[in-house]
Amino acid sequence: MQYAGEPNRNKAFEFYRFCELGSKPKTNRGTIMQIGMIGLGRMGSAMVHRLLTNNHQCAVYDADPASYGELVAAGATSAATVKQLVDSLETPRVVWMMVPANKVDEVIEPLCAVMEPGDILIDGGNSHYKDDIFRSEKLSEYGVAYVDVGTSGGVWGRERGYCLMIGGESSVVDYLEPLFKSLAPDRDSIPATAGPADLAGTAEQGYLYCGGCGAGHFVKMIHNGIEYGLMAAYAEGFEMLSRARDLHDDQRDEVALPRLEADGSQIAELWRRGSVVGSWLLDLAAQSLRADPGLNAFSGHVSDSGEGRWTVETATQIGVPAYVLSAALFQRFSSRGEGTYGNKLLSALRFAFGGHEETK
Repeated sequence: MQYAGEPNRNKAFEFYRFCELGSKPKTNRGTIMQIGMIGLGRMGSAMVHRLLTNNHQCAVYDADPASYGELVAAGATSAATVKQLVDSLETPRVVWMMVPANKVDEVIEPLCAVMEPGDILIDGGNSHYKDDIFRSEKLSEYGVAYVDVGTSGGVWGRERGYCLMIGGESSVVDYLEPLFKSLAPDRDSIPATAGPADLAGTAEQGYLYCGGCGAGHFVKMIHNGIEYGLMAAYAEGFEMLSRARDLHDDQRDEVALPRLEADGSQIAELWRRGSVVGSWLLDLAAQSLRADPGLNAFSGHVSDSGEGRWTVETATQIGVPAYVLSAALFQRFSSRGEGTYGNKLLSALRFAFGGHEETK
């Protein structure tokens, strides 16, 4: 789309003239910064809480003013309009959007009228990387820098930290580093990977500059495609365990299966300890199965949020035979008519890590 407002094509974006961080106060995770957050859903509000905990100054805006209360009590400043949010920030203004991919352009449109050359706009949602490239080019006409941040961590990110995959101009990303440090997990949150030397870059700190504009969301897209495959593998395995355990004696004898007495919750708990298939997803599966062994709270209607489709489309465009990722996506399509145990586990996992309610 063509954004409204007056482009500033003749005003070059000289970012380093704003990078005077040395005089700003410090927190235990870097320089204290000011940021505006648009979108206060499950992720956006939790990210603001984490930023406030690290002493950053946060202004917040959401279409639903009811979402302000807890954040304002924690120290955030609320804004009644996008313009009021932007006006409340010091230059260079930093605005972070956490809104659905299909709402991003609706949010950018009014921002173009009030943001100025040198300001920075971050999209931390799950946008398509091709849209990032277009948006970056259009916003550059206004002198506004655009940064795409693939954000993983779900509803647990407030305590655990967020894995951040970042794209954009490297100088802008460097300027924003104190925010990324505060949102990402502590370096010591997991044991270091054994190796002959320290890994280059900031990956061990939970955030990484992945390349030019679109690179962050490209890496996040692949991440979510892999997530589909991992979840599908768990779902199919636990479906087999559930069916085998429920077989009658004559059915079991017919296919020569042993009598299975252990249930899914016990096996998930077992696999968490020393197994090569251990993972955070398995932890969440074990938690879901212990709370509801029959997964009766779920219908097994498994939605897909777009990234899986984009991953498969990109695989075909660059000639990668993504068998597992494609099958995992198609399995979600088929789930919408079959409430199997495996599909219920997929729904339970989506709710456990991201708070995703089933689509009725």
